[in-house]
Amino acid sequence: MNLVFAIKGKRFELDLSSVDPSTTLLEFLRYQTPFKSVKLSCGEGACGACVVLLSKYDPILKTVEDLTVSSCITLLYSINHCSITTSEGLGNSRDGFHSIHNRFSSFHASQCGFCTPGMCVSLYSALLDSEKTESSSEFTVLEAEKAVSGNLCRCTGYRPIVDACKSFASDVDIEDLGFNSFCKKGDSNKSLPPFNSKKHVCTFPEFLKDEIKSTDFGIPTSVEELQRLLGACKANGNGVSIKLVAGNTGTGYYKDERERNYDKYIDITRIPEMKAIRENKNGVEIGAVVTISKVIAALKVIRVSPGVEKMFGKLAIHMEMIAARKQFPSDMATILLAAGASVNIMSLSRGIKKLSVEEFLQGPPLEAFDLCALAYLNAAFLAEVNDTKVINCRLAFGAYGTKYAIRCKEVEEFLSGKVITENVLYEVITLLGNIVLPQNDTTNLAYRSSLAPDSFSSSFRVIQQKKTSNGYHLDPPKPLPMLSSTQIVPVNDEFYPVGEPVTKSGASLQASGEAVYVDDIPAPKNCLFGAFIYSKKPYTRIKVIHFKENSVPDDILAIISCKDVPKGGQNVGMKFAFSTEPLFAEEVTTCVGQSIALVVADTQRKADTTANLAVVTYKTEDLEPPILSMEEAVKKSSLFEIFPFLYPQQVGDTSKGMAEADHRILSSDITLGSQYFFYMETQTALAMPDEDNHY
Repeated sequence: MNLVFAIKGKRFELDLSSVDPSTTLLEFLRYQTPFKSVKLSCGEGACGACVVLLSKYDPILKTVEDLTVSSCITLLYSINHCSITTSEGLGNSRDGFHSIHNRFSSFHASQCGFCTPGMCVSLYSALLDSEKTESSSEFTVLEAEKAVSGNLCRCTGYRPIVDACKSFASDVDIEDLGFNSFCKKGDSNKSLPPFNSKKHVCTFPEFLKDEIKSTDFGIPTSVEELQRLLGACKANGNGVSIKLVAGNTGTGYYKDERERNYDKYIDITRIPEMKAIRENKNGVEIGAVVTISKVIAALKVIRVSPGVEKMFGKLAIHMEMIAARKQFPSDMATILLAAGASVNIMSLSRGIKKLSVEEFLQGPPLEAFDLCALAYLNAAFLAEVNDTKVINCRLAFGAYGTKYAIRCKEVEEFLSGKVITENVLYEVITLLGNIVLPQNDTTNLAYRSSLAPDSFSSSFRVIQQKKTSNGYHLDPPKPLPMLSSTQIVPVNDEFYPVGEPVTKSGASLQASGEAVYVDDIPAPKNCLFGAFIYSKKPYTRIKVIHFKENSVPDDILAIISCKDVPKGGQNVGMKFAFSTEPLFAEEVTTCVGQSIALVVADTQRKADTTANLAVVTYKTEDLEPPILSMEEAVKKSSLFEIFPFLYPQQVGDTSKGMAEADHRILSSDITLGSQYFFYMETQTALAMPDEDNHY
């Protein structure tokens, strides 16, 4: 069976038997095509550097659906009969740059350029969606801001990026935007390169429409077909491992999933029932593979009872703010629990079973998941109120140490039928303080304990304050505030051309993805790839390095550490003016993240996977505890030597100035906690021997 798809209008056909089923679209694009605009950054579907436009054709409706996907978590086999458009496909130096590229360039919205191609594709997709909207084809400032809300940048501070996006909006004046190469404030000529979705761009080629047909290699088109596939796999037995795939976003959160190869992957995104959003008398039913953006759009327009509409509106607003790292972001589970939502689960033995979210969270399906969100605590409250009397309510709390969100039924029963008064609020706050308690192994116990009563009090006190002549009144959901900034760049002719808004050379190449970074250089024949094993402890001795399978995988060529530095060689990773940093940790590690060893393999994936499987045994005998804070460093006089010529020069008399000041700082404490840096730019080196065998 062959896999057929298109990239930039060009046909690709692959024999499925020769494709590793866990291969991602990003891997194929970067290593088997000339399209390098997709960048491997986080590898989790979180940063947007690898975003591409994926287009699907419906032969019945004869329509093309365009959506952006993170190619780093999109499985290659799942794009059968789809078309992929990268930033090079929008425009390039040969065919002409797209107006999006030109605007990113002329608004100075590209610095290192690593994230720019993904942003251009995201903006293009938003502009396409605006054109297809039946109610209005006007692209607004708010839509412009949302267009790149899923893309991260570590250079520009976002202002010029947002300005470039806003320049396409119908409700903005270019003079209100930042410094650009199109016009100055007061210029009468404000012409911008227009957006034309059809120019240079073919999101879905005609030849692919003719080839679309049903497939039988793991992409079912009905629930019945999915059941047959699962049944066949079960009948084969022998411990066949199966993974159902929709967006494959789980691999971004659960790292072990990325390292595990399943025997069979089944794409469920082509099943109509799972793609549908259906309204009914009780609310709305959402298919399992509906994207979050479509859910948000649907919740905003569904017309049911006024109370339910308000709840849907609040859900939509909240879903627009969902973003997290490290752990599965389950604050939606808390909200759905309070909303009384239910889940339909299909199994081969019992068919389709309907469970409440509460039953679903407590049941076996979630044994493999950690549903703690990143907040100290989240809460959701749903109450039916007559005047200030509570008819019934649901209170849900999550993210304070429990495995999943829970309902506080004792308080619900207490509140039912009661009029909200100060005394009632006080009793509920007391109850919550005794019931909603974080587990002992969570941090900041006292702070977390105070959040549940405080959240309830601030929410239910509104019932007293929002009483109007027409009864109880709820504020409508508030959308995210729009971004605003001002950039004033005084320009005169005194030092002309200094100060002129000159477009950076190469910015359009960065936007189109044609700018070449080290990792974009094709690997030479027989190239080897490496991945570091890093220390997870700050001040310790390395006892031994082994692997989860208790043996080095057969296809790993070498594990190199400081012991392998040849006689006469130097263990040097980087030289500074005043010190030298070793390449590998030697006797004692100096910090978390210090490189311990290098895994060498014939592919980057093998090297990365093996490095992640490494288990390092440490020993700390005869070592002082590590110094982990500024206070400890001062106490132990652990100070860096500062060379005299680096001493700061004193300007004025600080003590005298403070003594004479009208407002004085009598005392102060500043504590800066540790920070987690989300690096985007890959650290890549390519070494090739020259004719003298030098690198």
